[in-house]
Amino acid sequence: MKVAIVHYWLVGMRGGEKVVEALCNMYPNADIFTHAYDPTAISATIKAHQIKTSFIGRLPFSVAKYKSYLPLMPMALEQLDLRGYDLVISSESGPAKGIIPPSAATHICYCHSPMRYVWNMFHDYRERTSFINRLIMPPAAHYIRNWDSISANRVHEFVANSATVARRIETYYRRHATVVYPPVDTDAFAIVPDHELGDFYLMVGELVRYKRPELAVEAFNRLQKPLVVIGGGEMLRELRSLAGPTVKILGPQPFAVLKHHYARCQALIFPGEEDFGIVPVEAMASGRPVIAYARGGATETVQDGITGTFFQEQTVDGLIDAVERSRQIAFDPERIARRASEFGLDRFTREMSRFIELTMARSGTDSRYNL
Repeated sequence: MKVAIVHYWLVGMRGGEKVVEALCNMYPNADIFTHAYDPTAISATIKAHQIKTSFIGRLPFSVAKYKSYLPLMPMALEQLDLRGYDLVISSESGPAKGIIPPSAATHICYCHSPMRYVWNMFHDYRERTSFINRLIMPPAAHYIRNWDSISANRVHEFVANSATVARRIETYYRRHATVVYPPVDTDAFAIVPDHELGDFYLMVGELVRYKRPELAVEAFNRLQKPLVVIGGGEMLRELRSLAGPTVKILGPQPFAVLKHHYARCQALIFPGEEDFGIVPVEAMASGRPVIAYARGGATETVQDGITGTFFQEQTVDGLIDAVERSRQIAFDPERIARRASEFGLDRFTREMSRFIELTMARSGTDSRYNL
């Protein structure tokens, strides 16, 4: 069986690329199609596969400025030649599922989210861009939105990375999606003895507006408790200006530093609404509780009062209240880590393999052969 994996862009190793990496391990002979490709920014597992780019990859600054080419990506996808493939797996958050699959092929879309910048977060993205882009975005998004809706008809089966995303797929595409949580390398993290714990709280992630990192900085300025922030992004400079004496903003850090802080923090602060949210699972794999906004994927991984606490209002006061409540709970690190293990790589591989086998069996091709 000949397999193609289609991913929007390969310019880093974030959650979407971790899914591609897991699919590459499942299908070691699969070919990969993408719009932009930076070989210095992806794993050896992915690079071991044949990687083909759309015509976007041949345009100037296709890696550095790939988002500028978003209006061209629908046409670029439809020009990809997928003749001869039996199974096409698209990994969708940016444009990927809009390929034209061969008539005899099965097309499964693993959807991290319908494109946020044209659907549920269109206004958030538009309000923080330049004046020129604010003028361009409505007609461009209208075109992409219409194409995106139509291209959903080219997918035989949708897989969502959370129930939150499955609801969006139902809302925007009117399609059912089976939930398979993305793989988290929970074995890479470990619990440390209590005497090694620090007195600081931790926030990890890309520092962008929709993740609301300023809530954590403002809350810990008021609490006058230590907060360590790891991550880069458009708000890095702004947050450093906002940070008081108890808040340390480290910027991007290597994995060893991240792992060290996960294991030794009092709790992870997670103030945004995410599609799934790998960061809370990584913190829980280190035995540490999570204080999260009670929306999105965190509600599917964090157990209130057992592996963390929630705040209902996405405000500084709401977060402060949750921090104070969490201090009254005697969390069990081993129990927290056991919960995290439910989202490991083995589970993803097992559930995806089973789903693909059932889907291919219905279409008359058995995926267990000639992988």
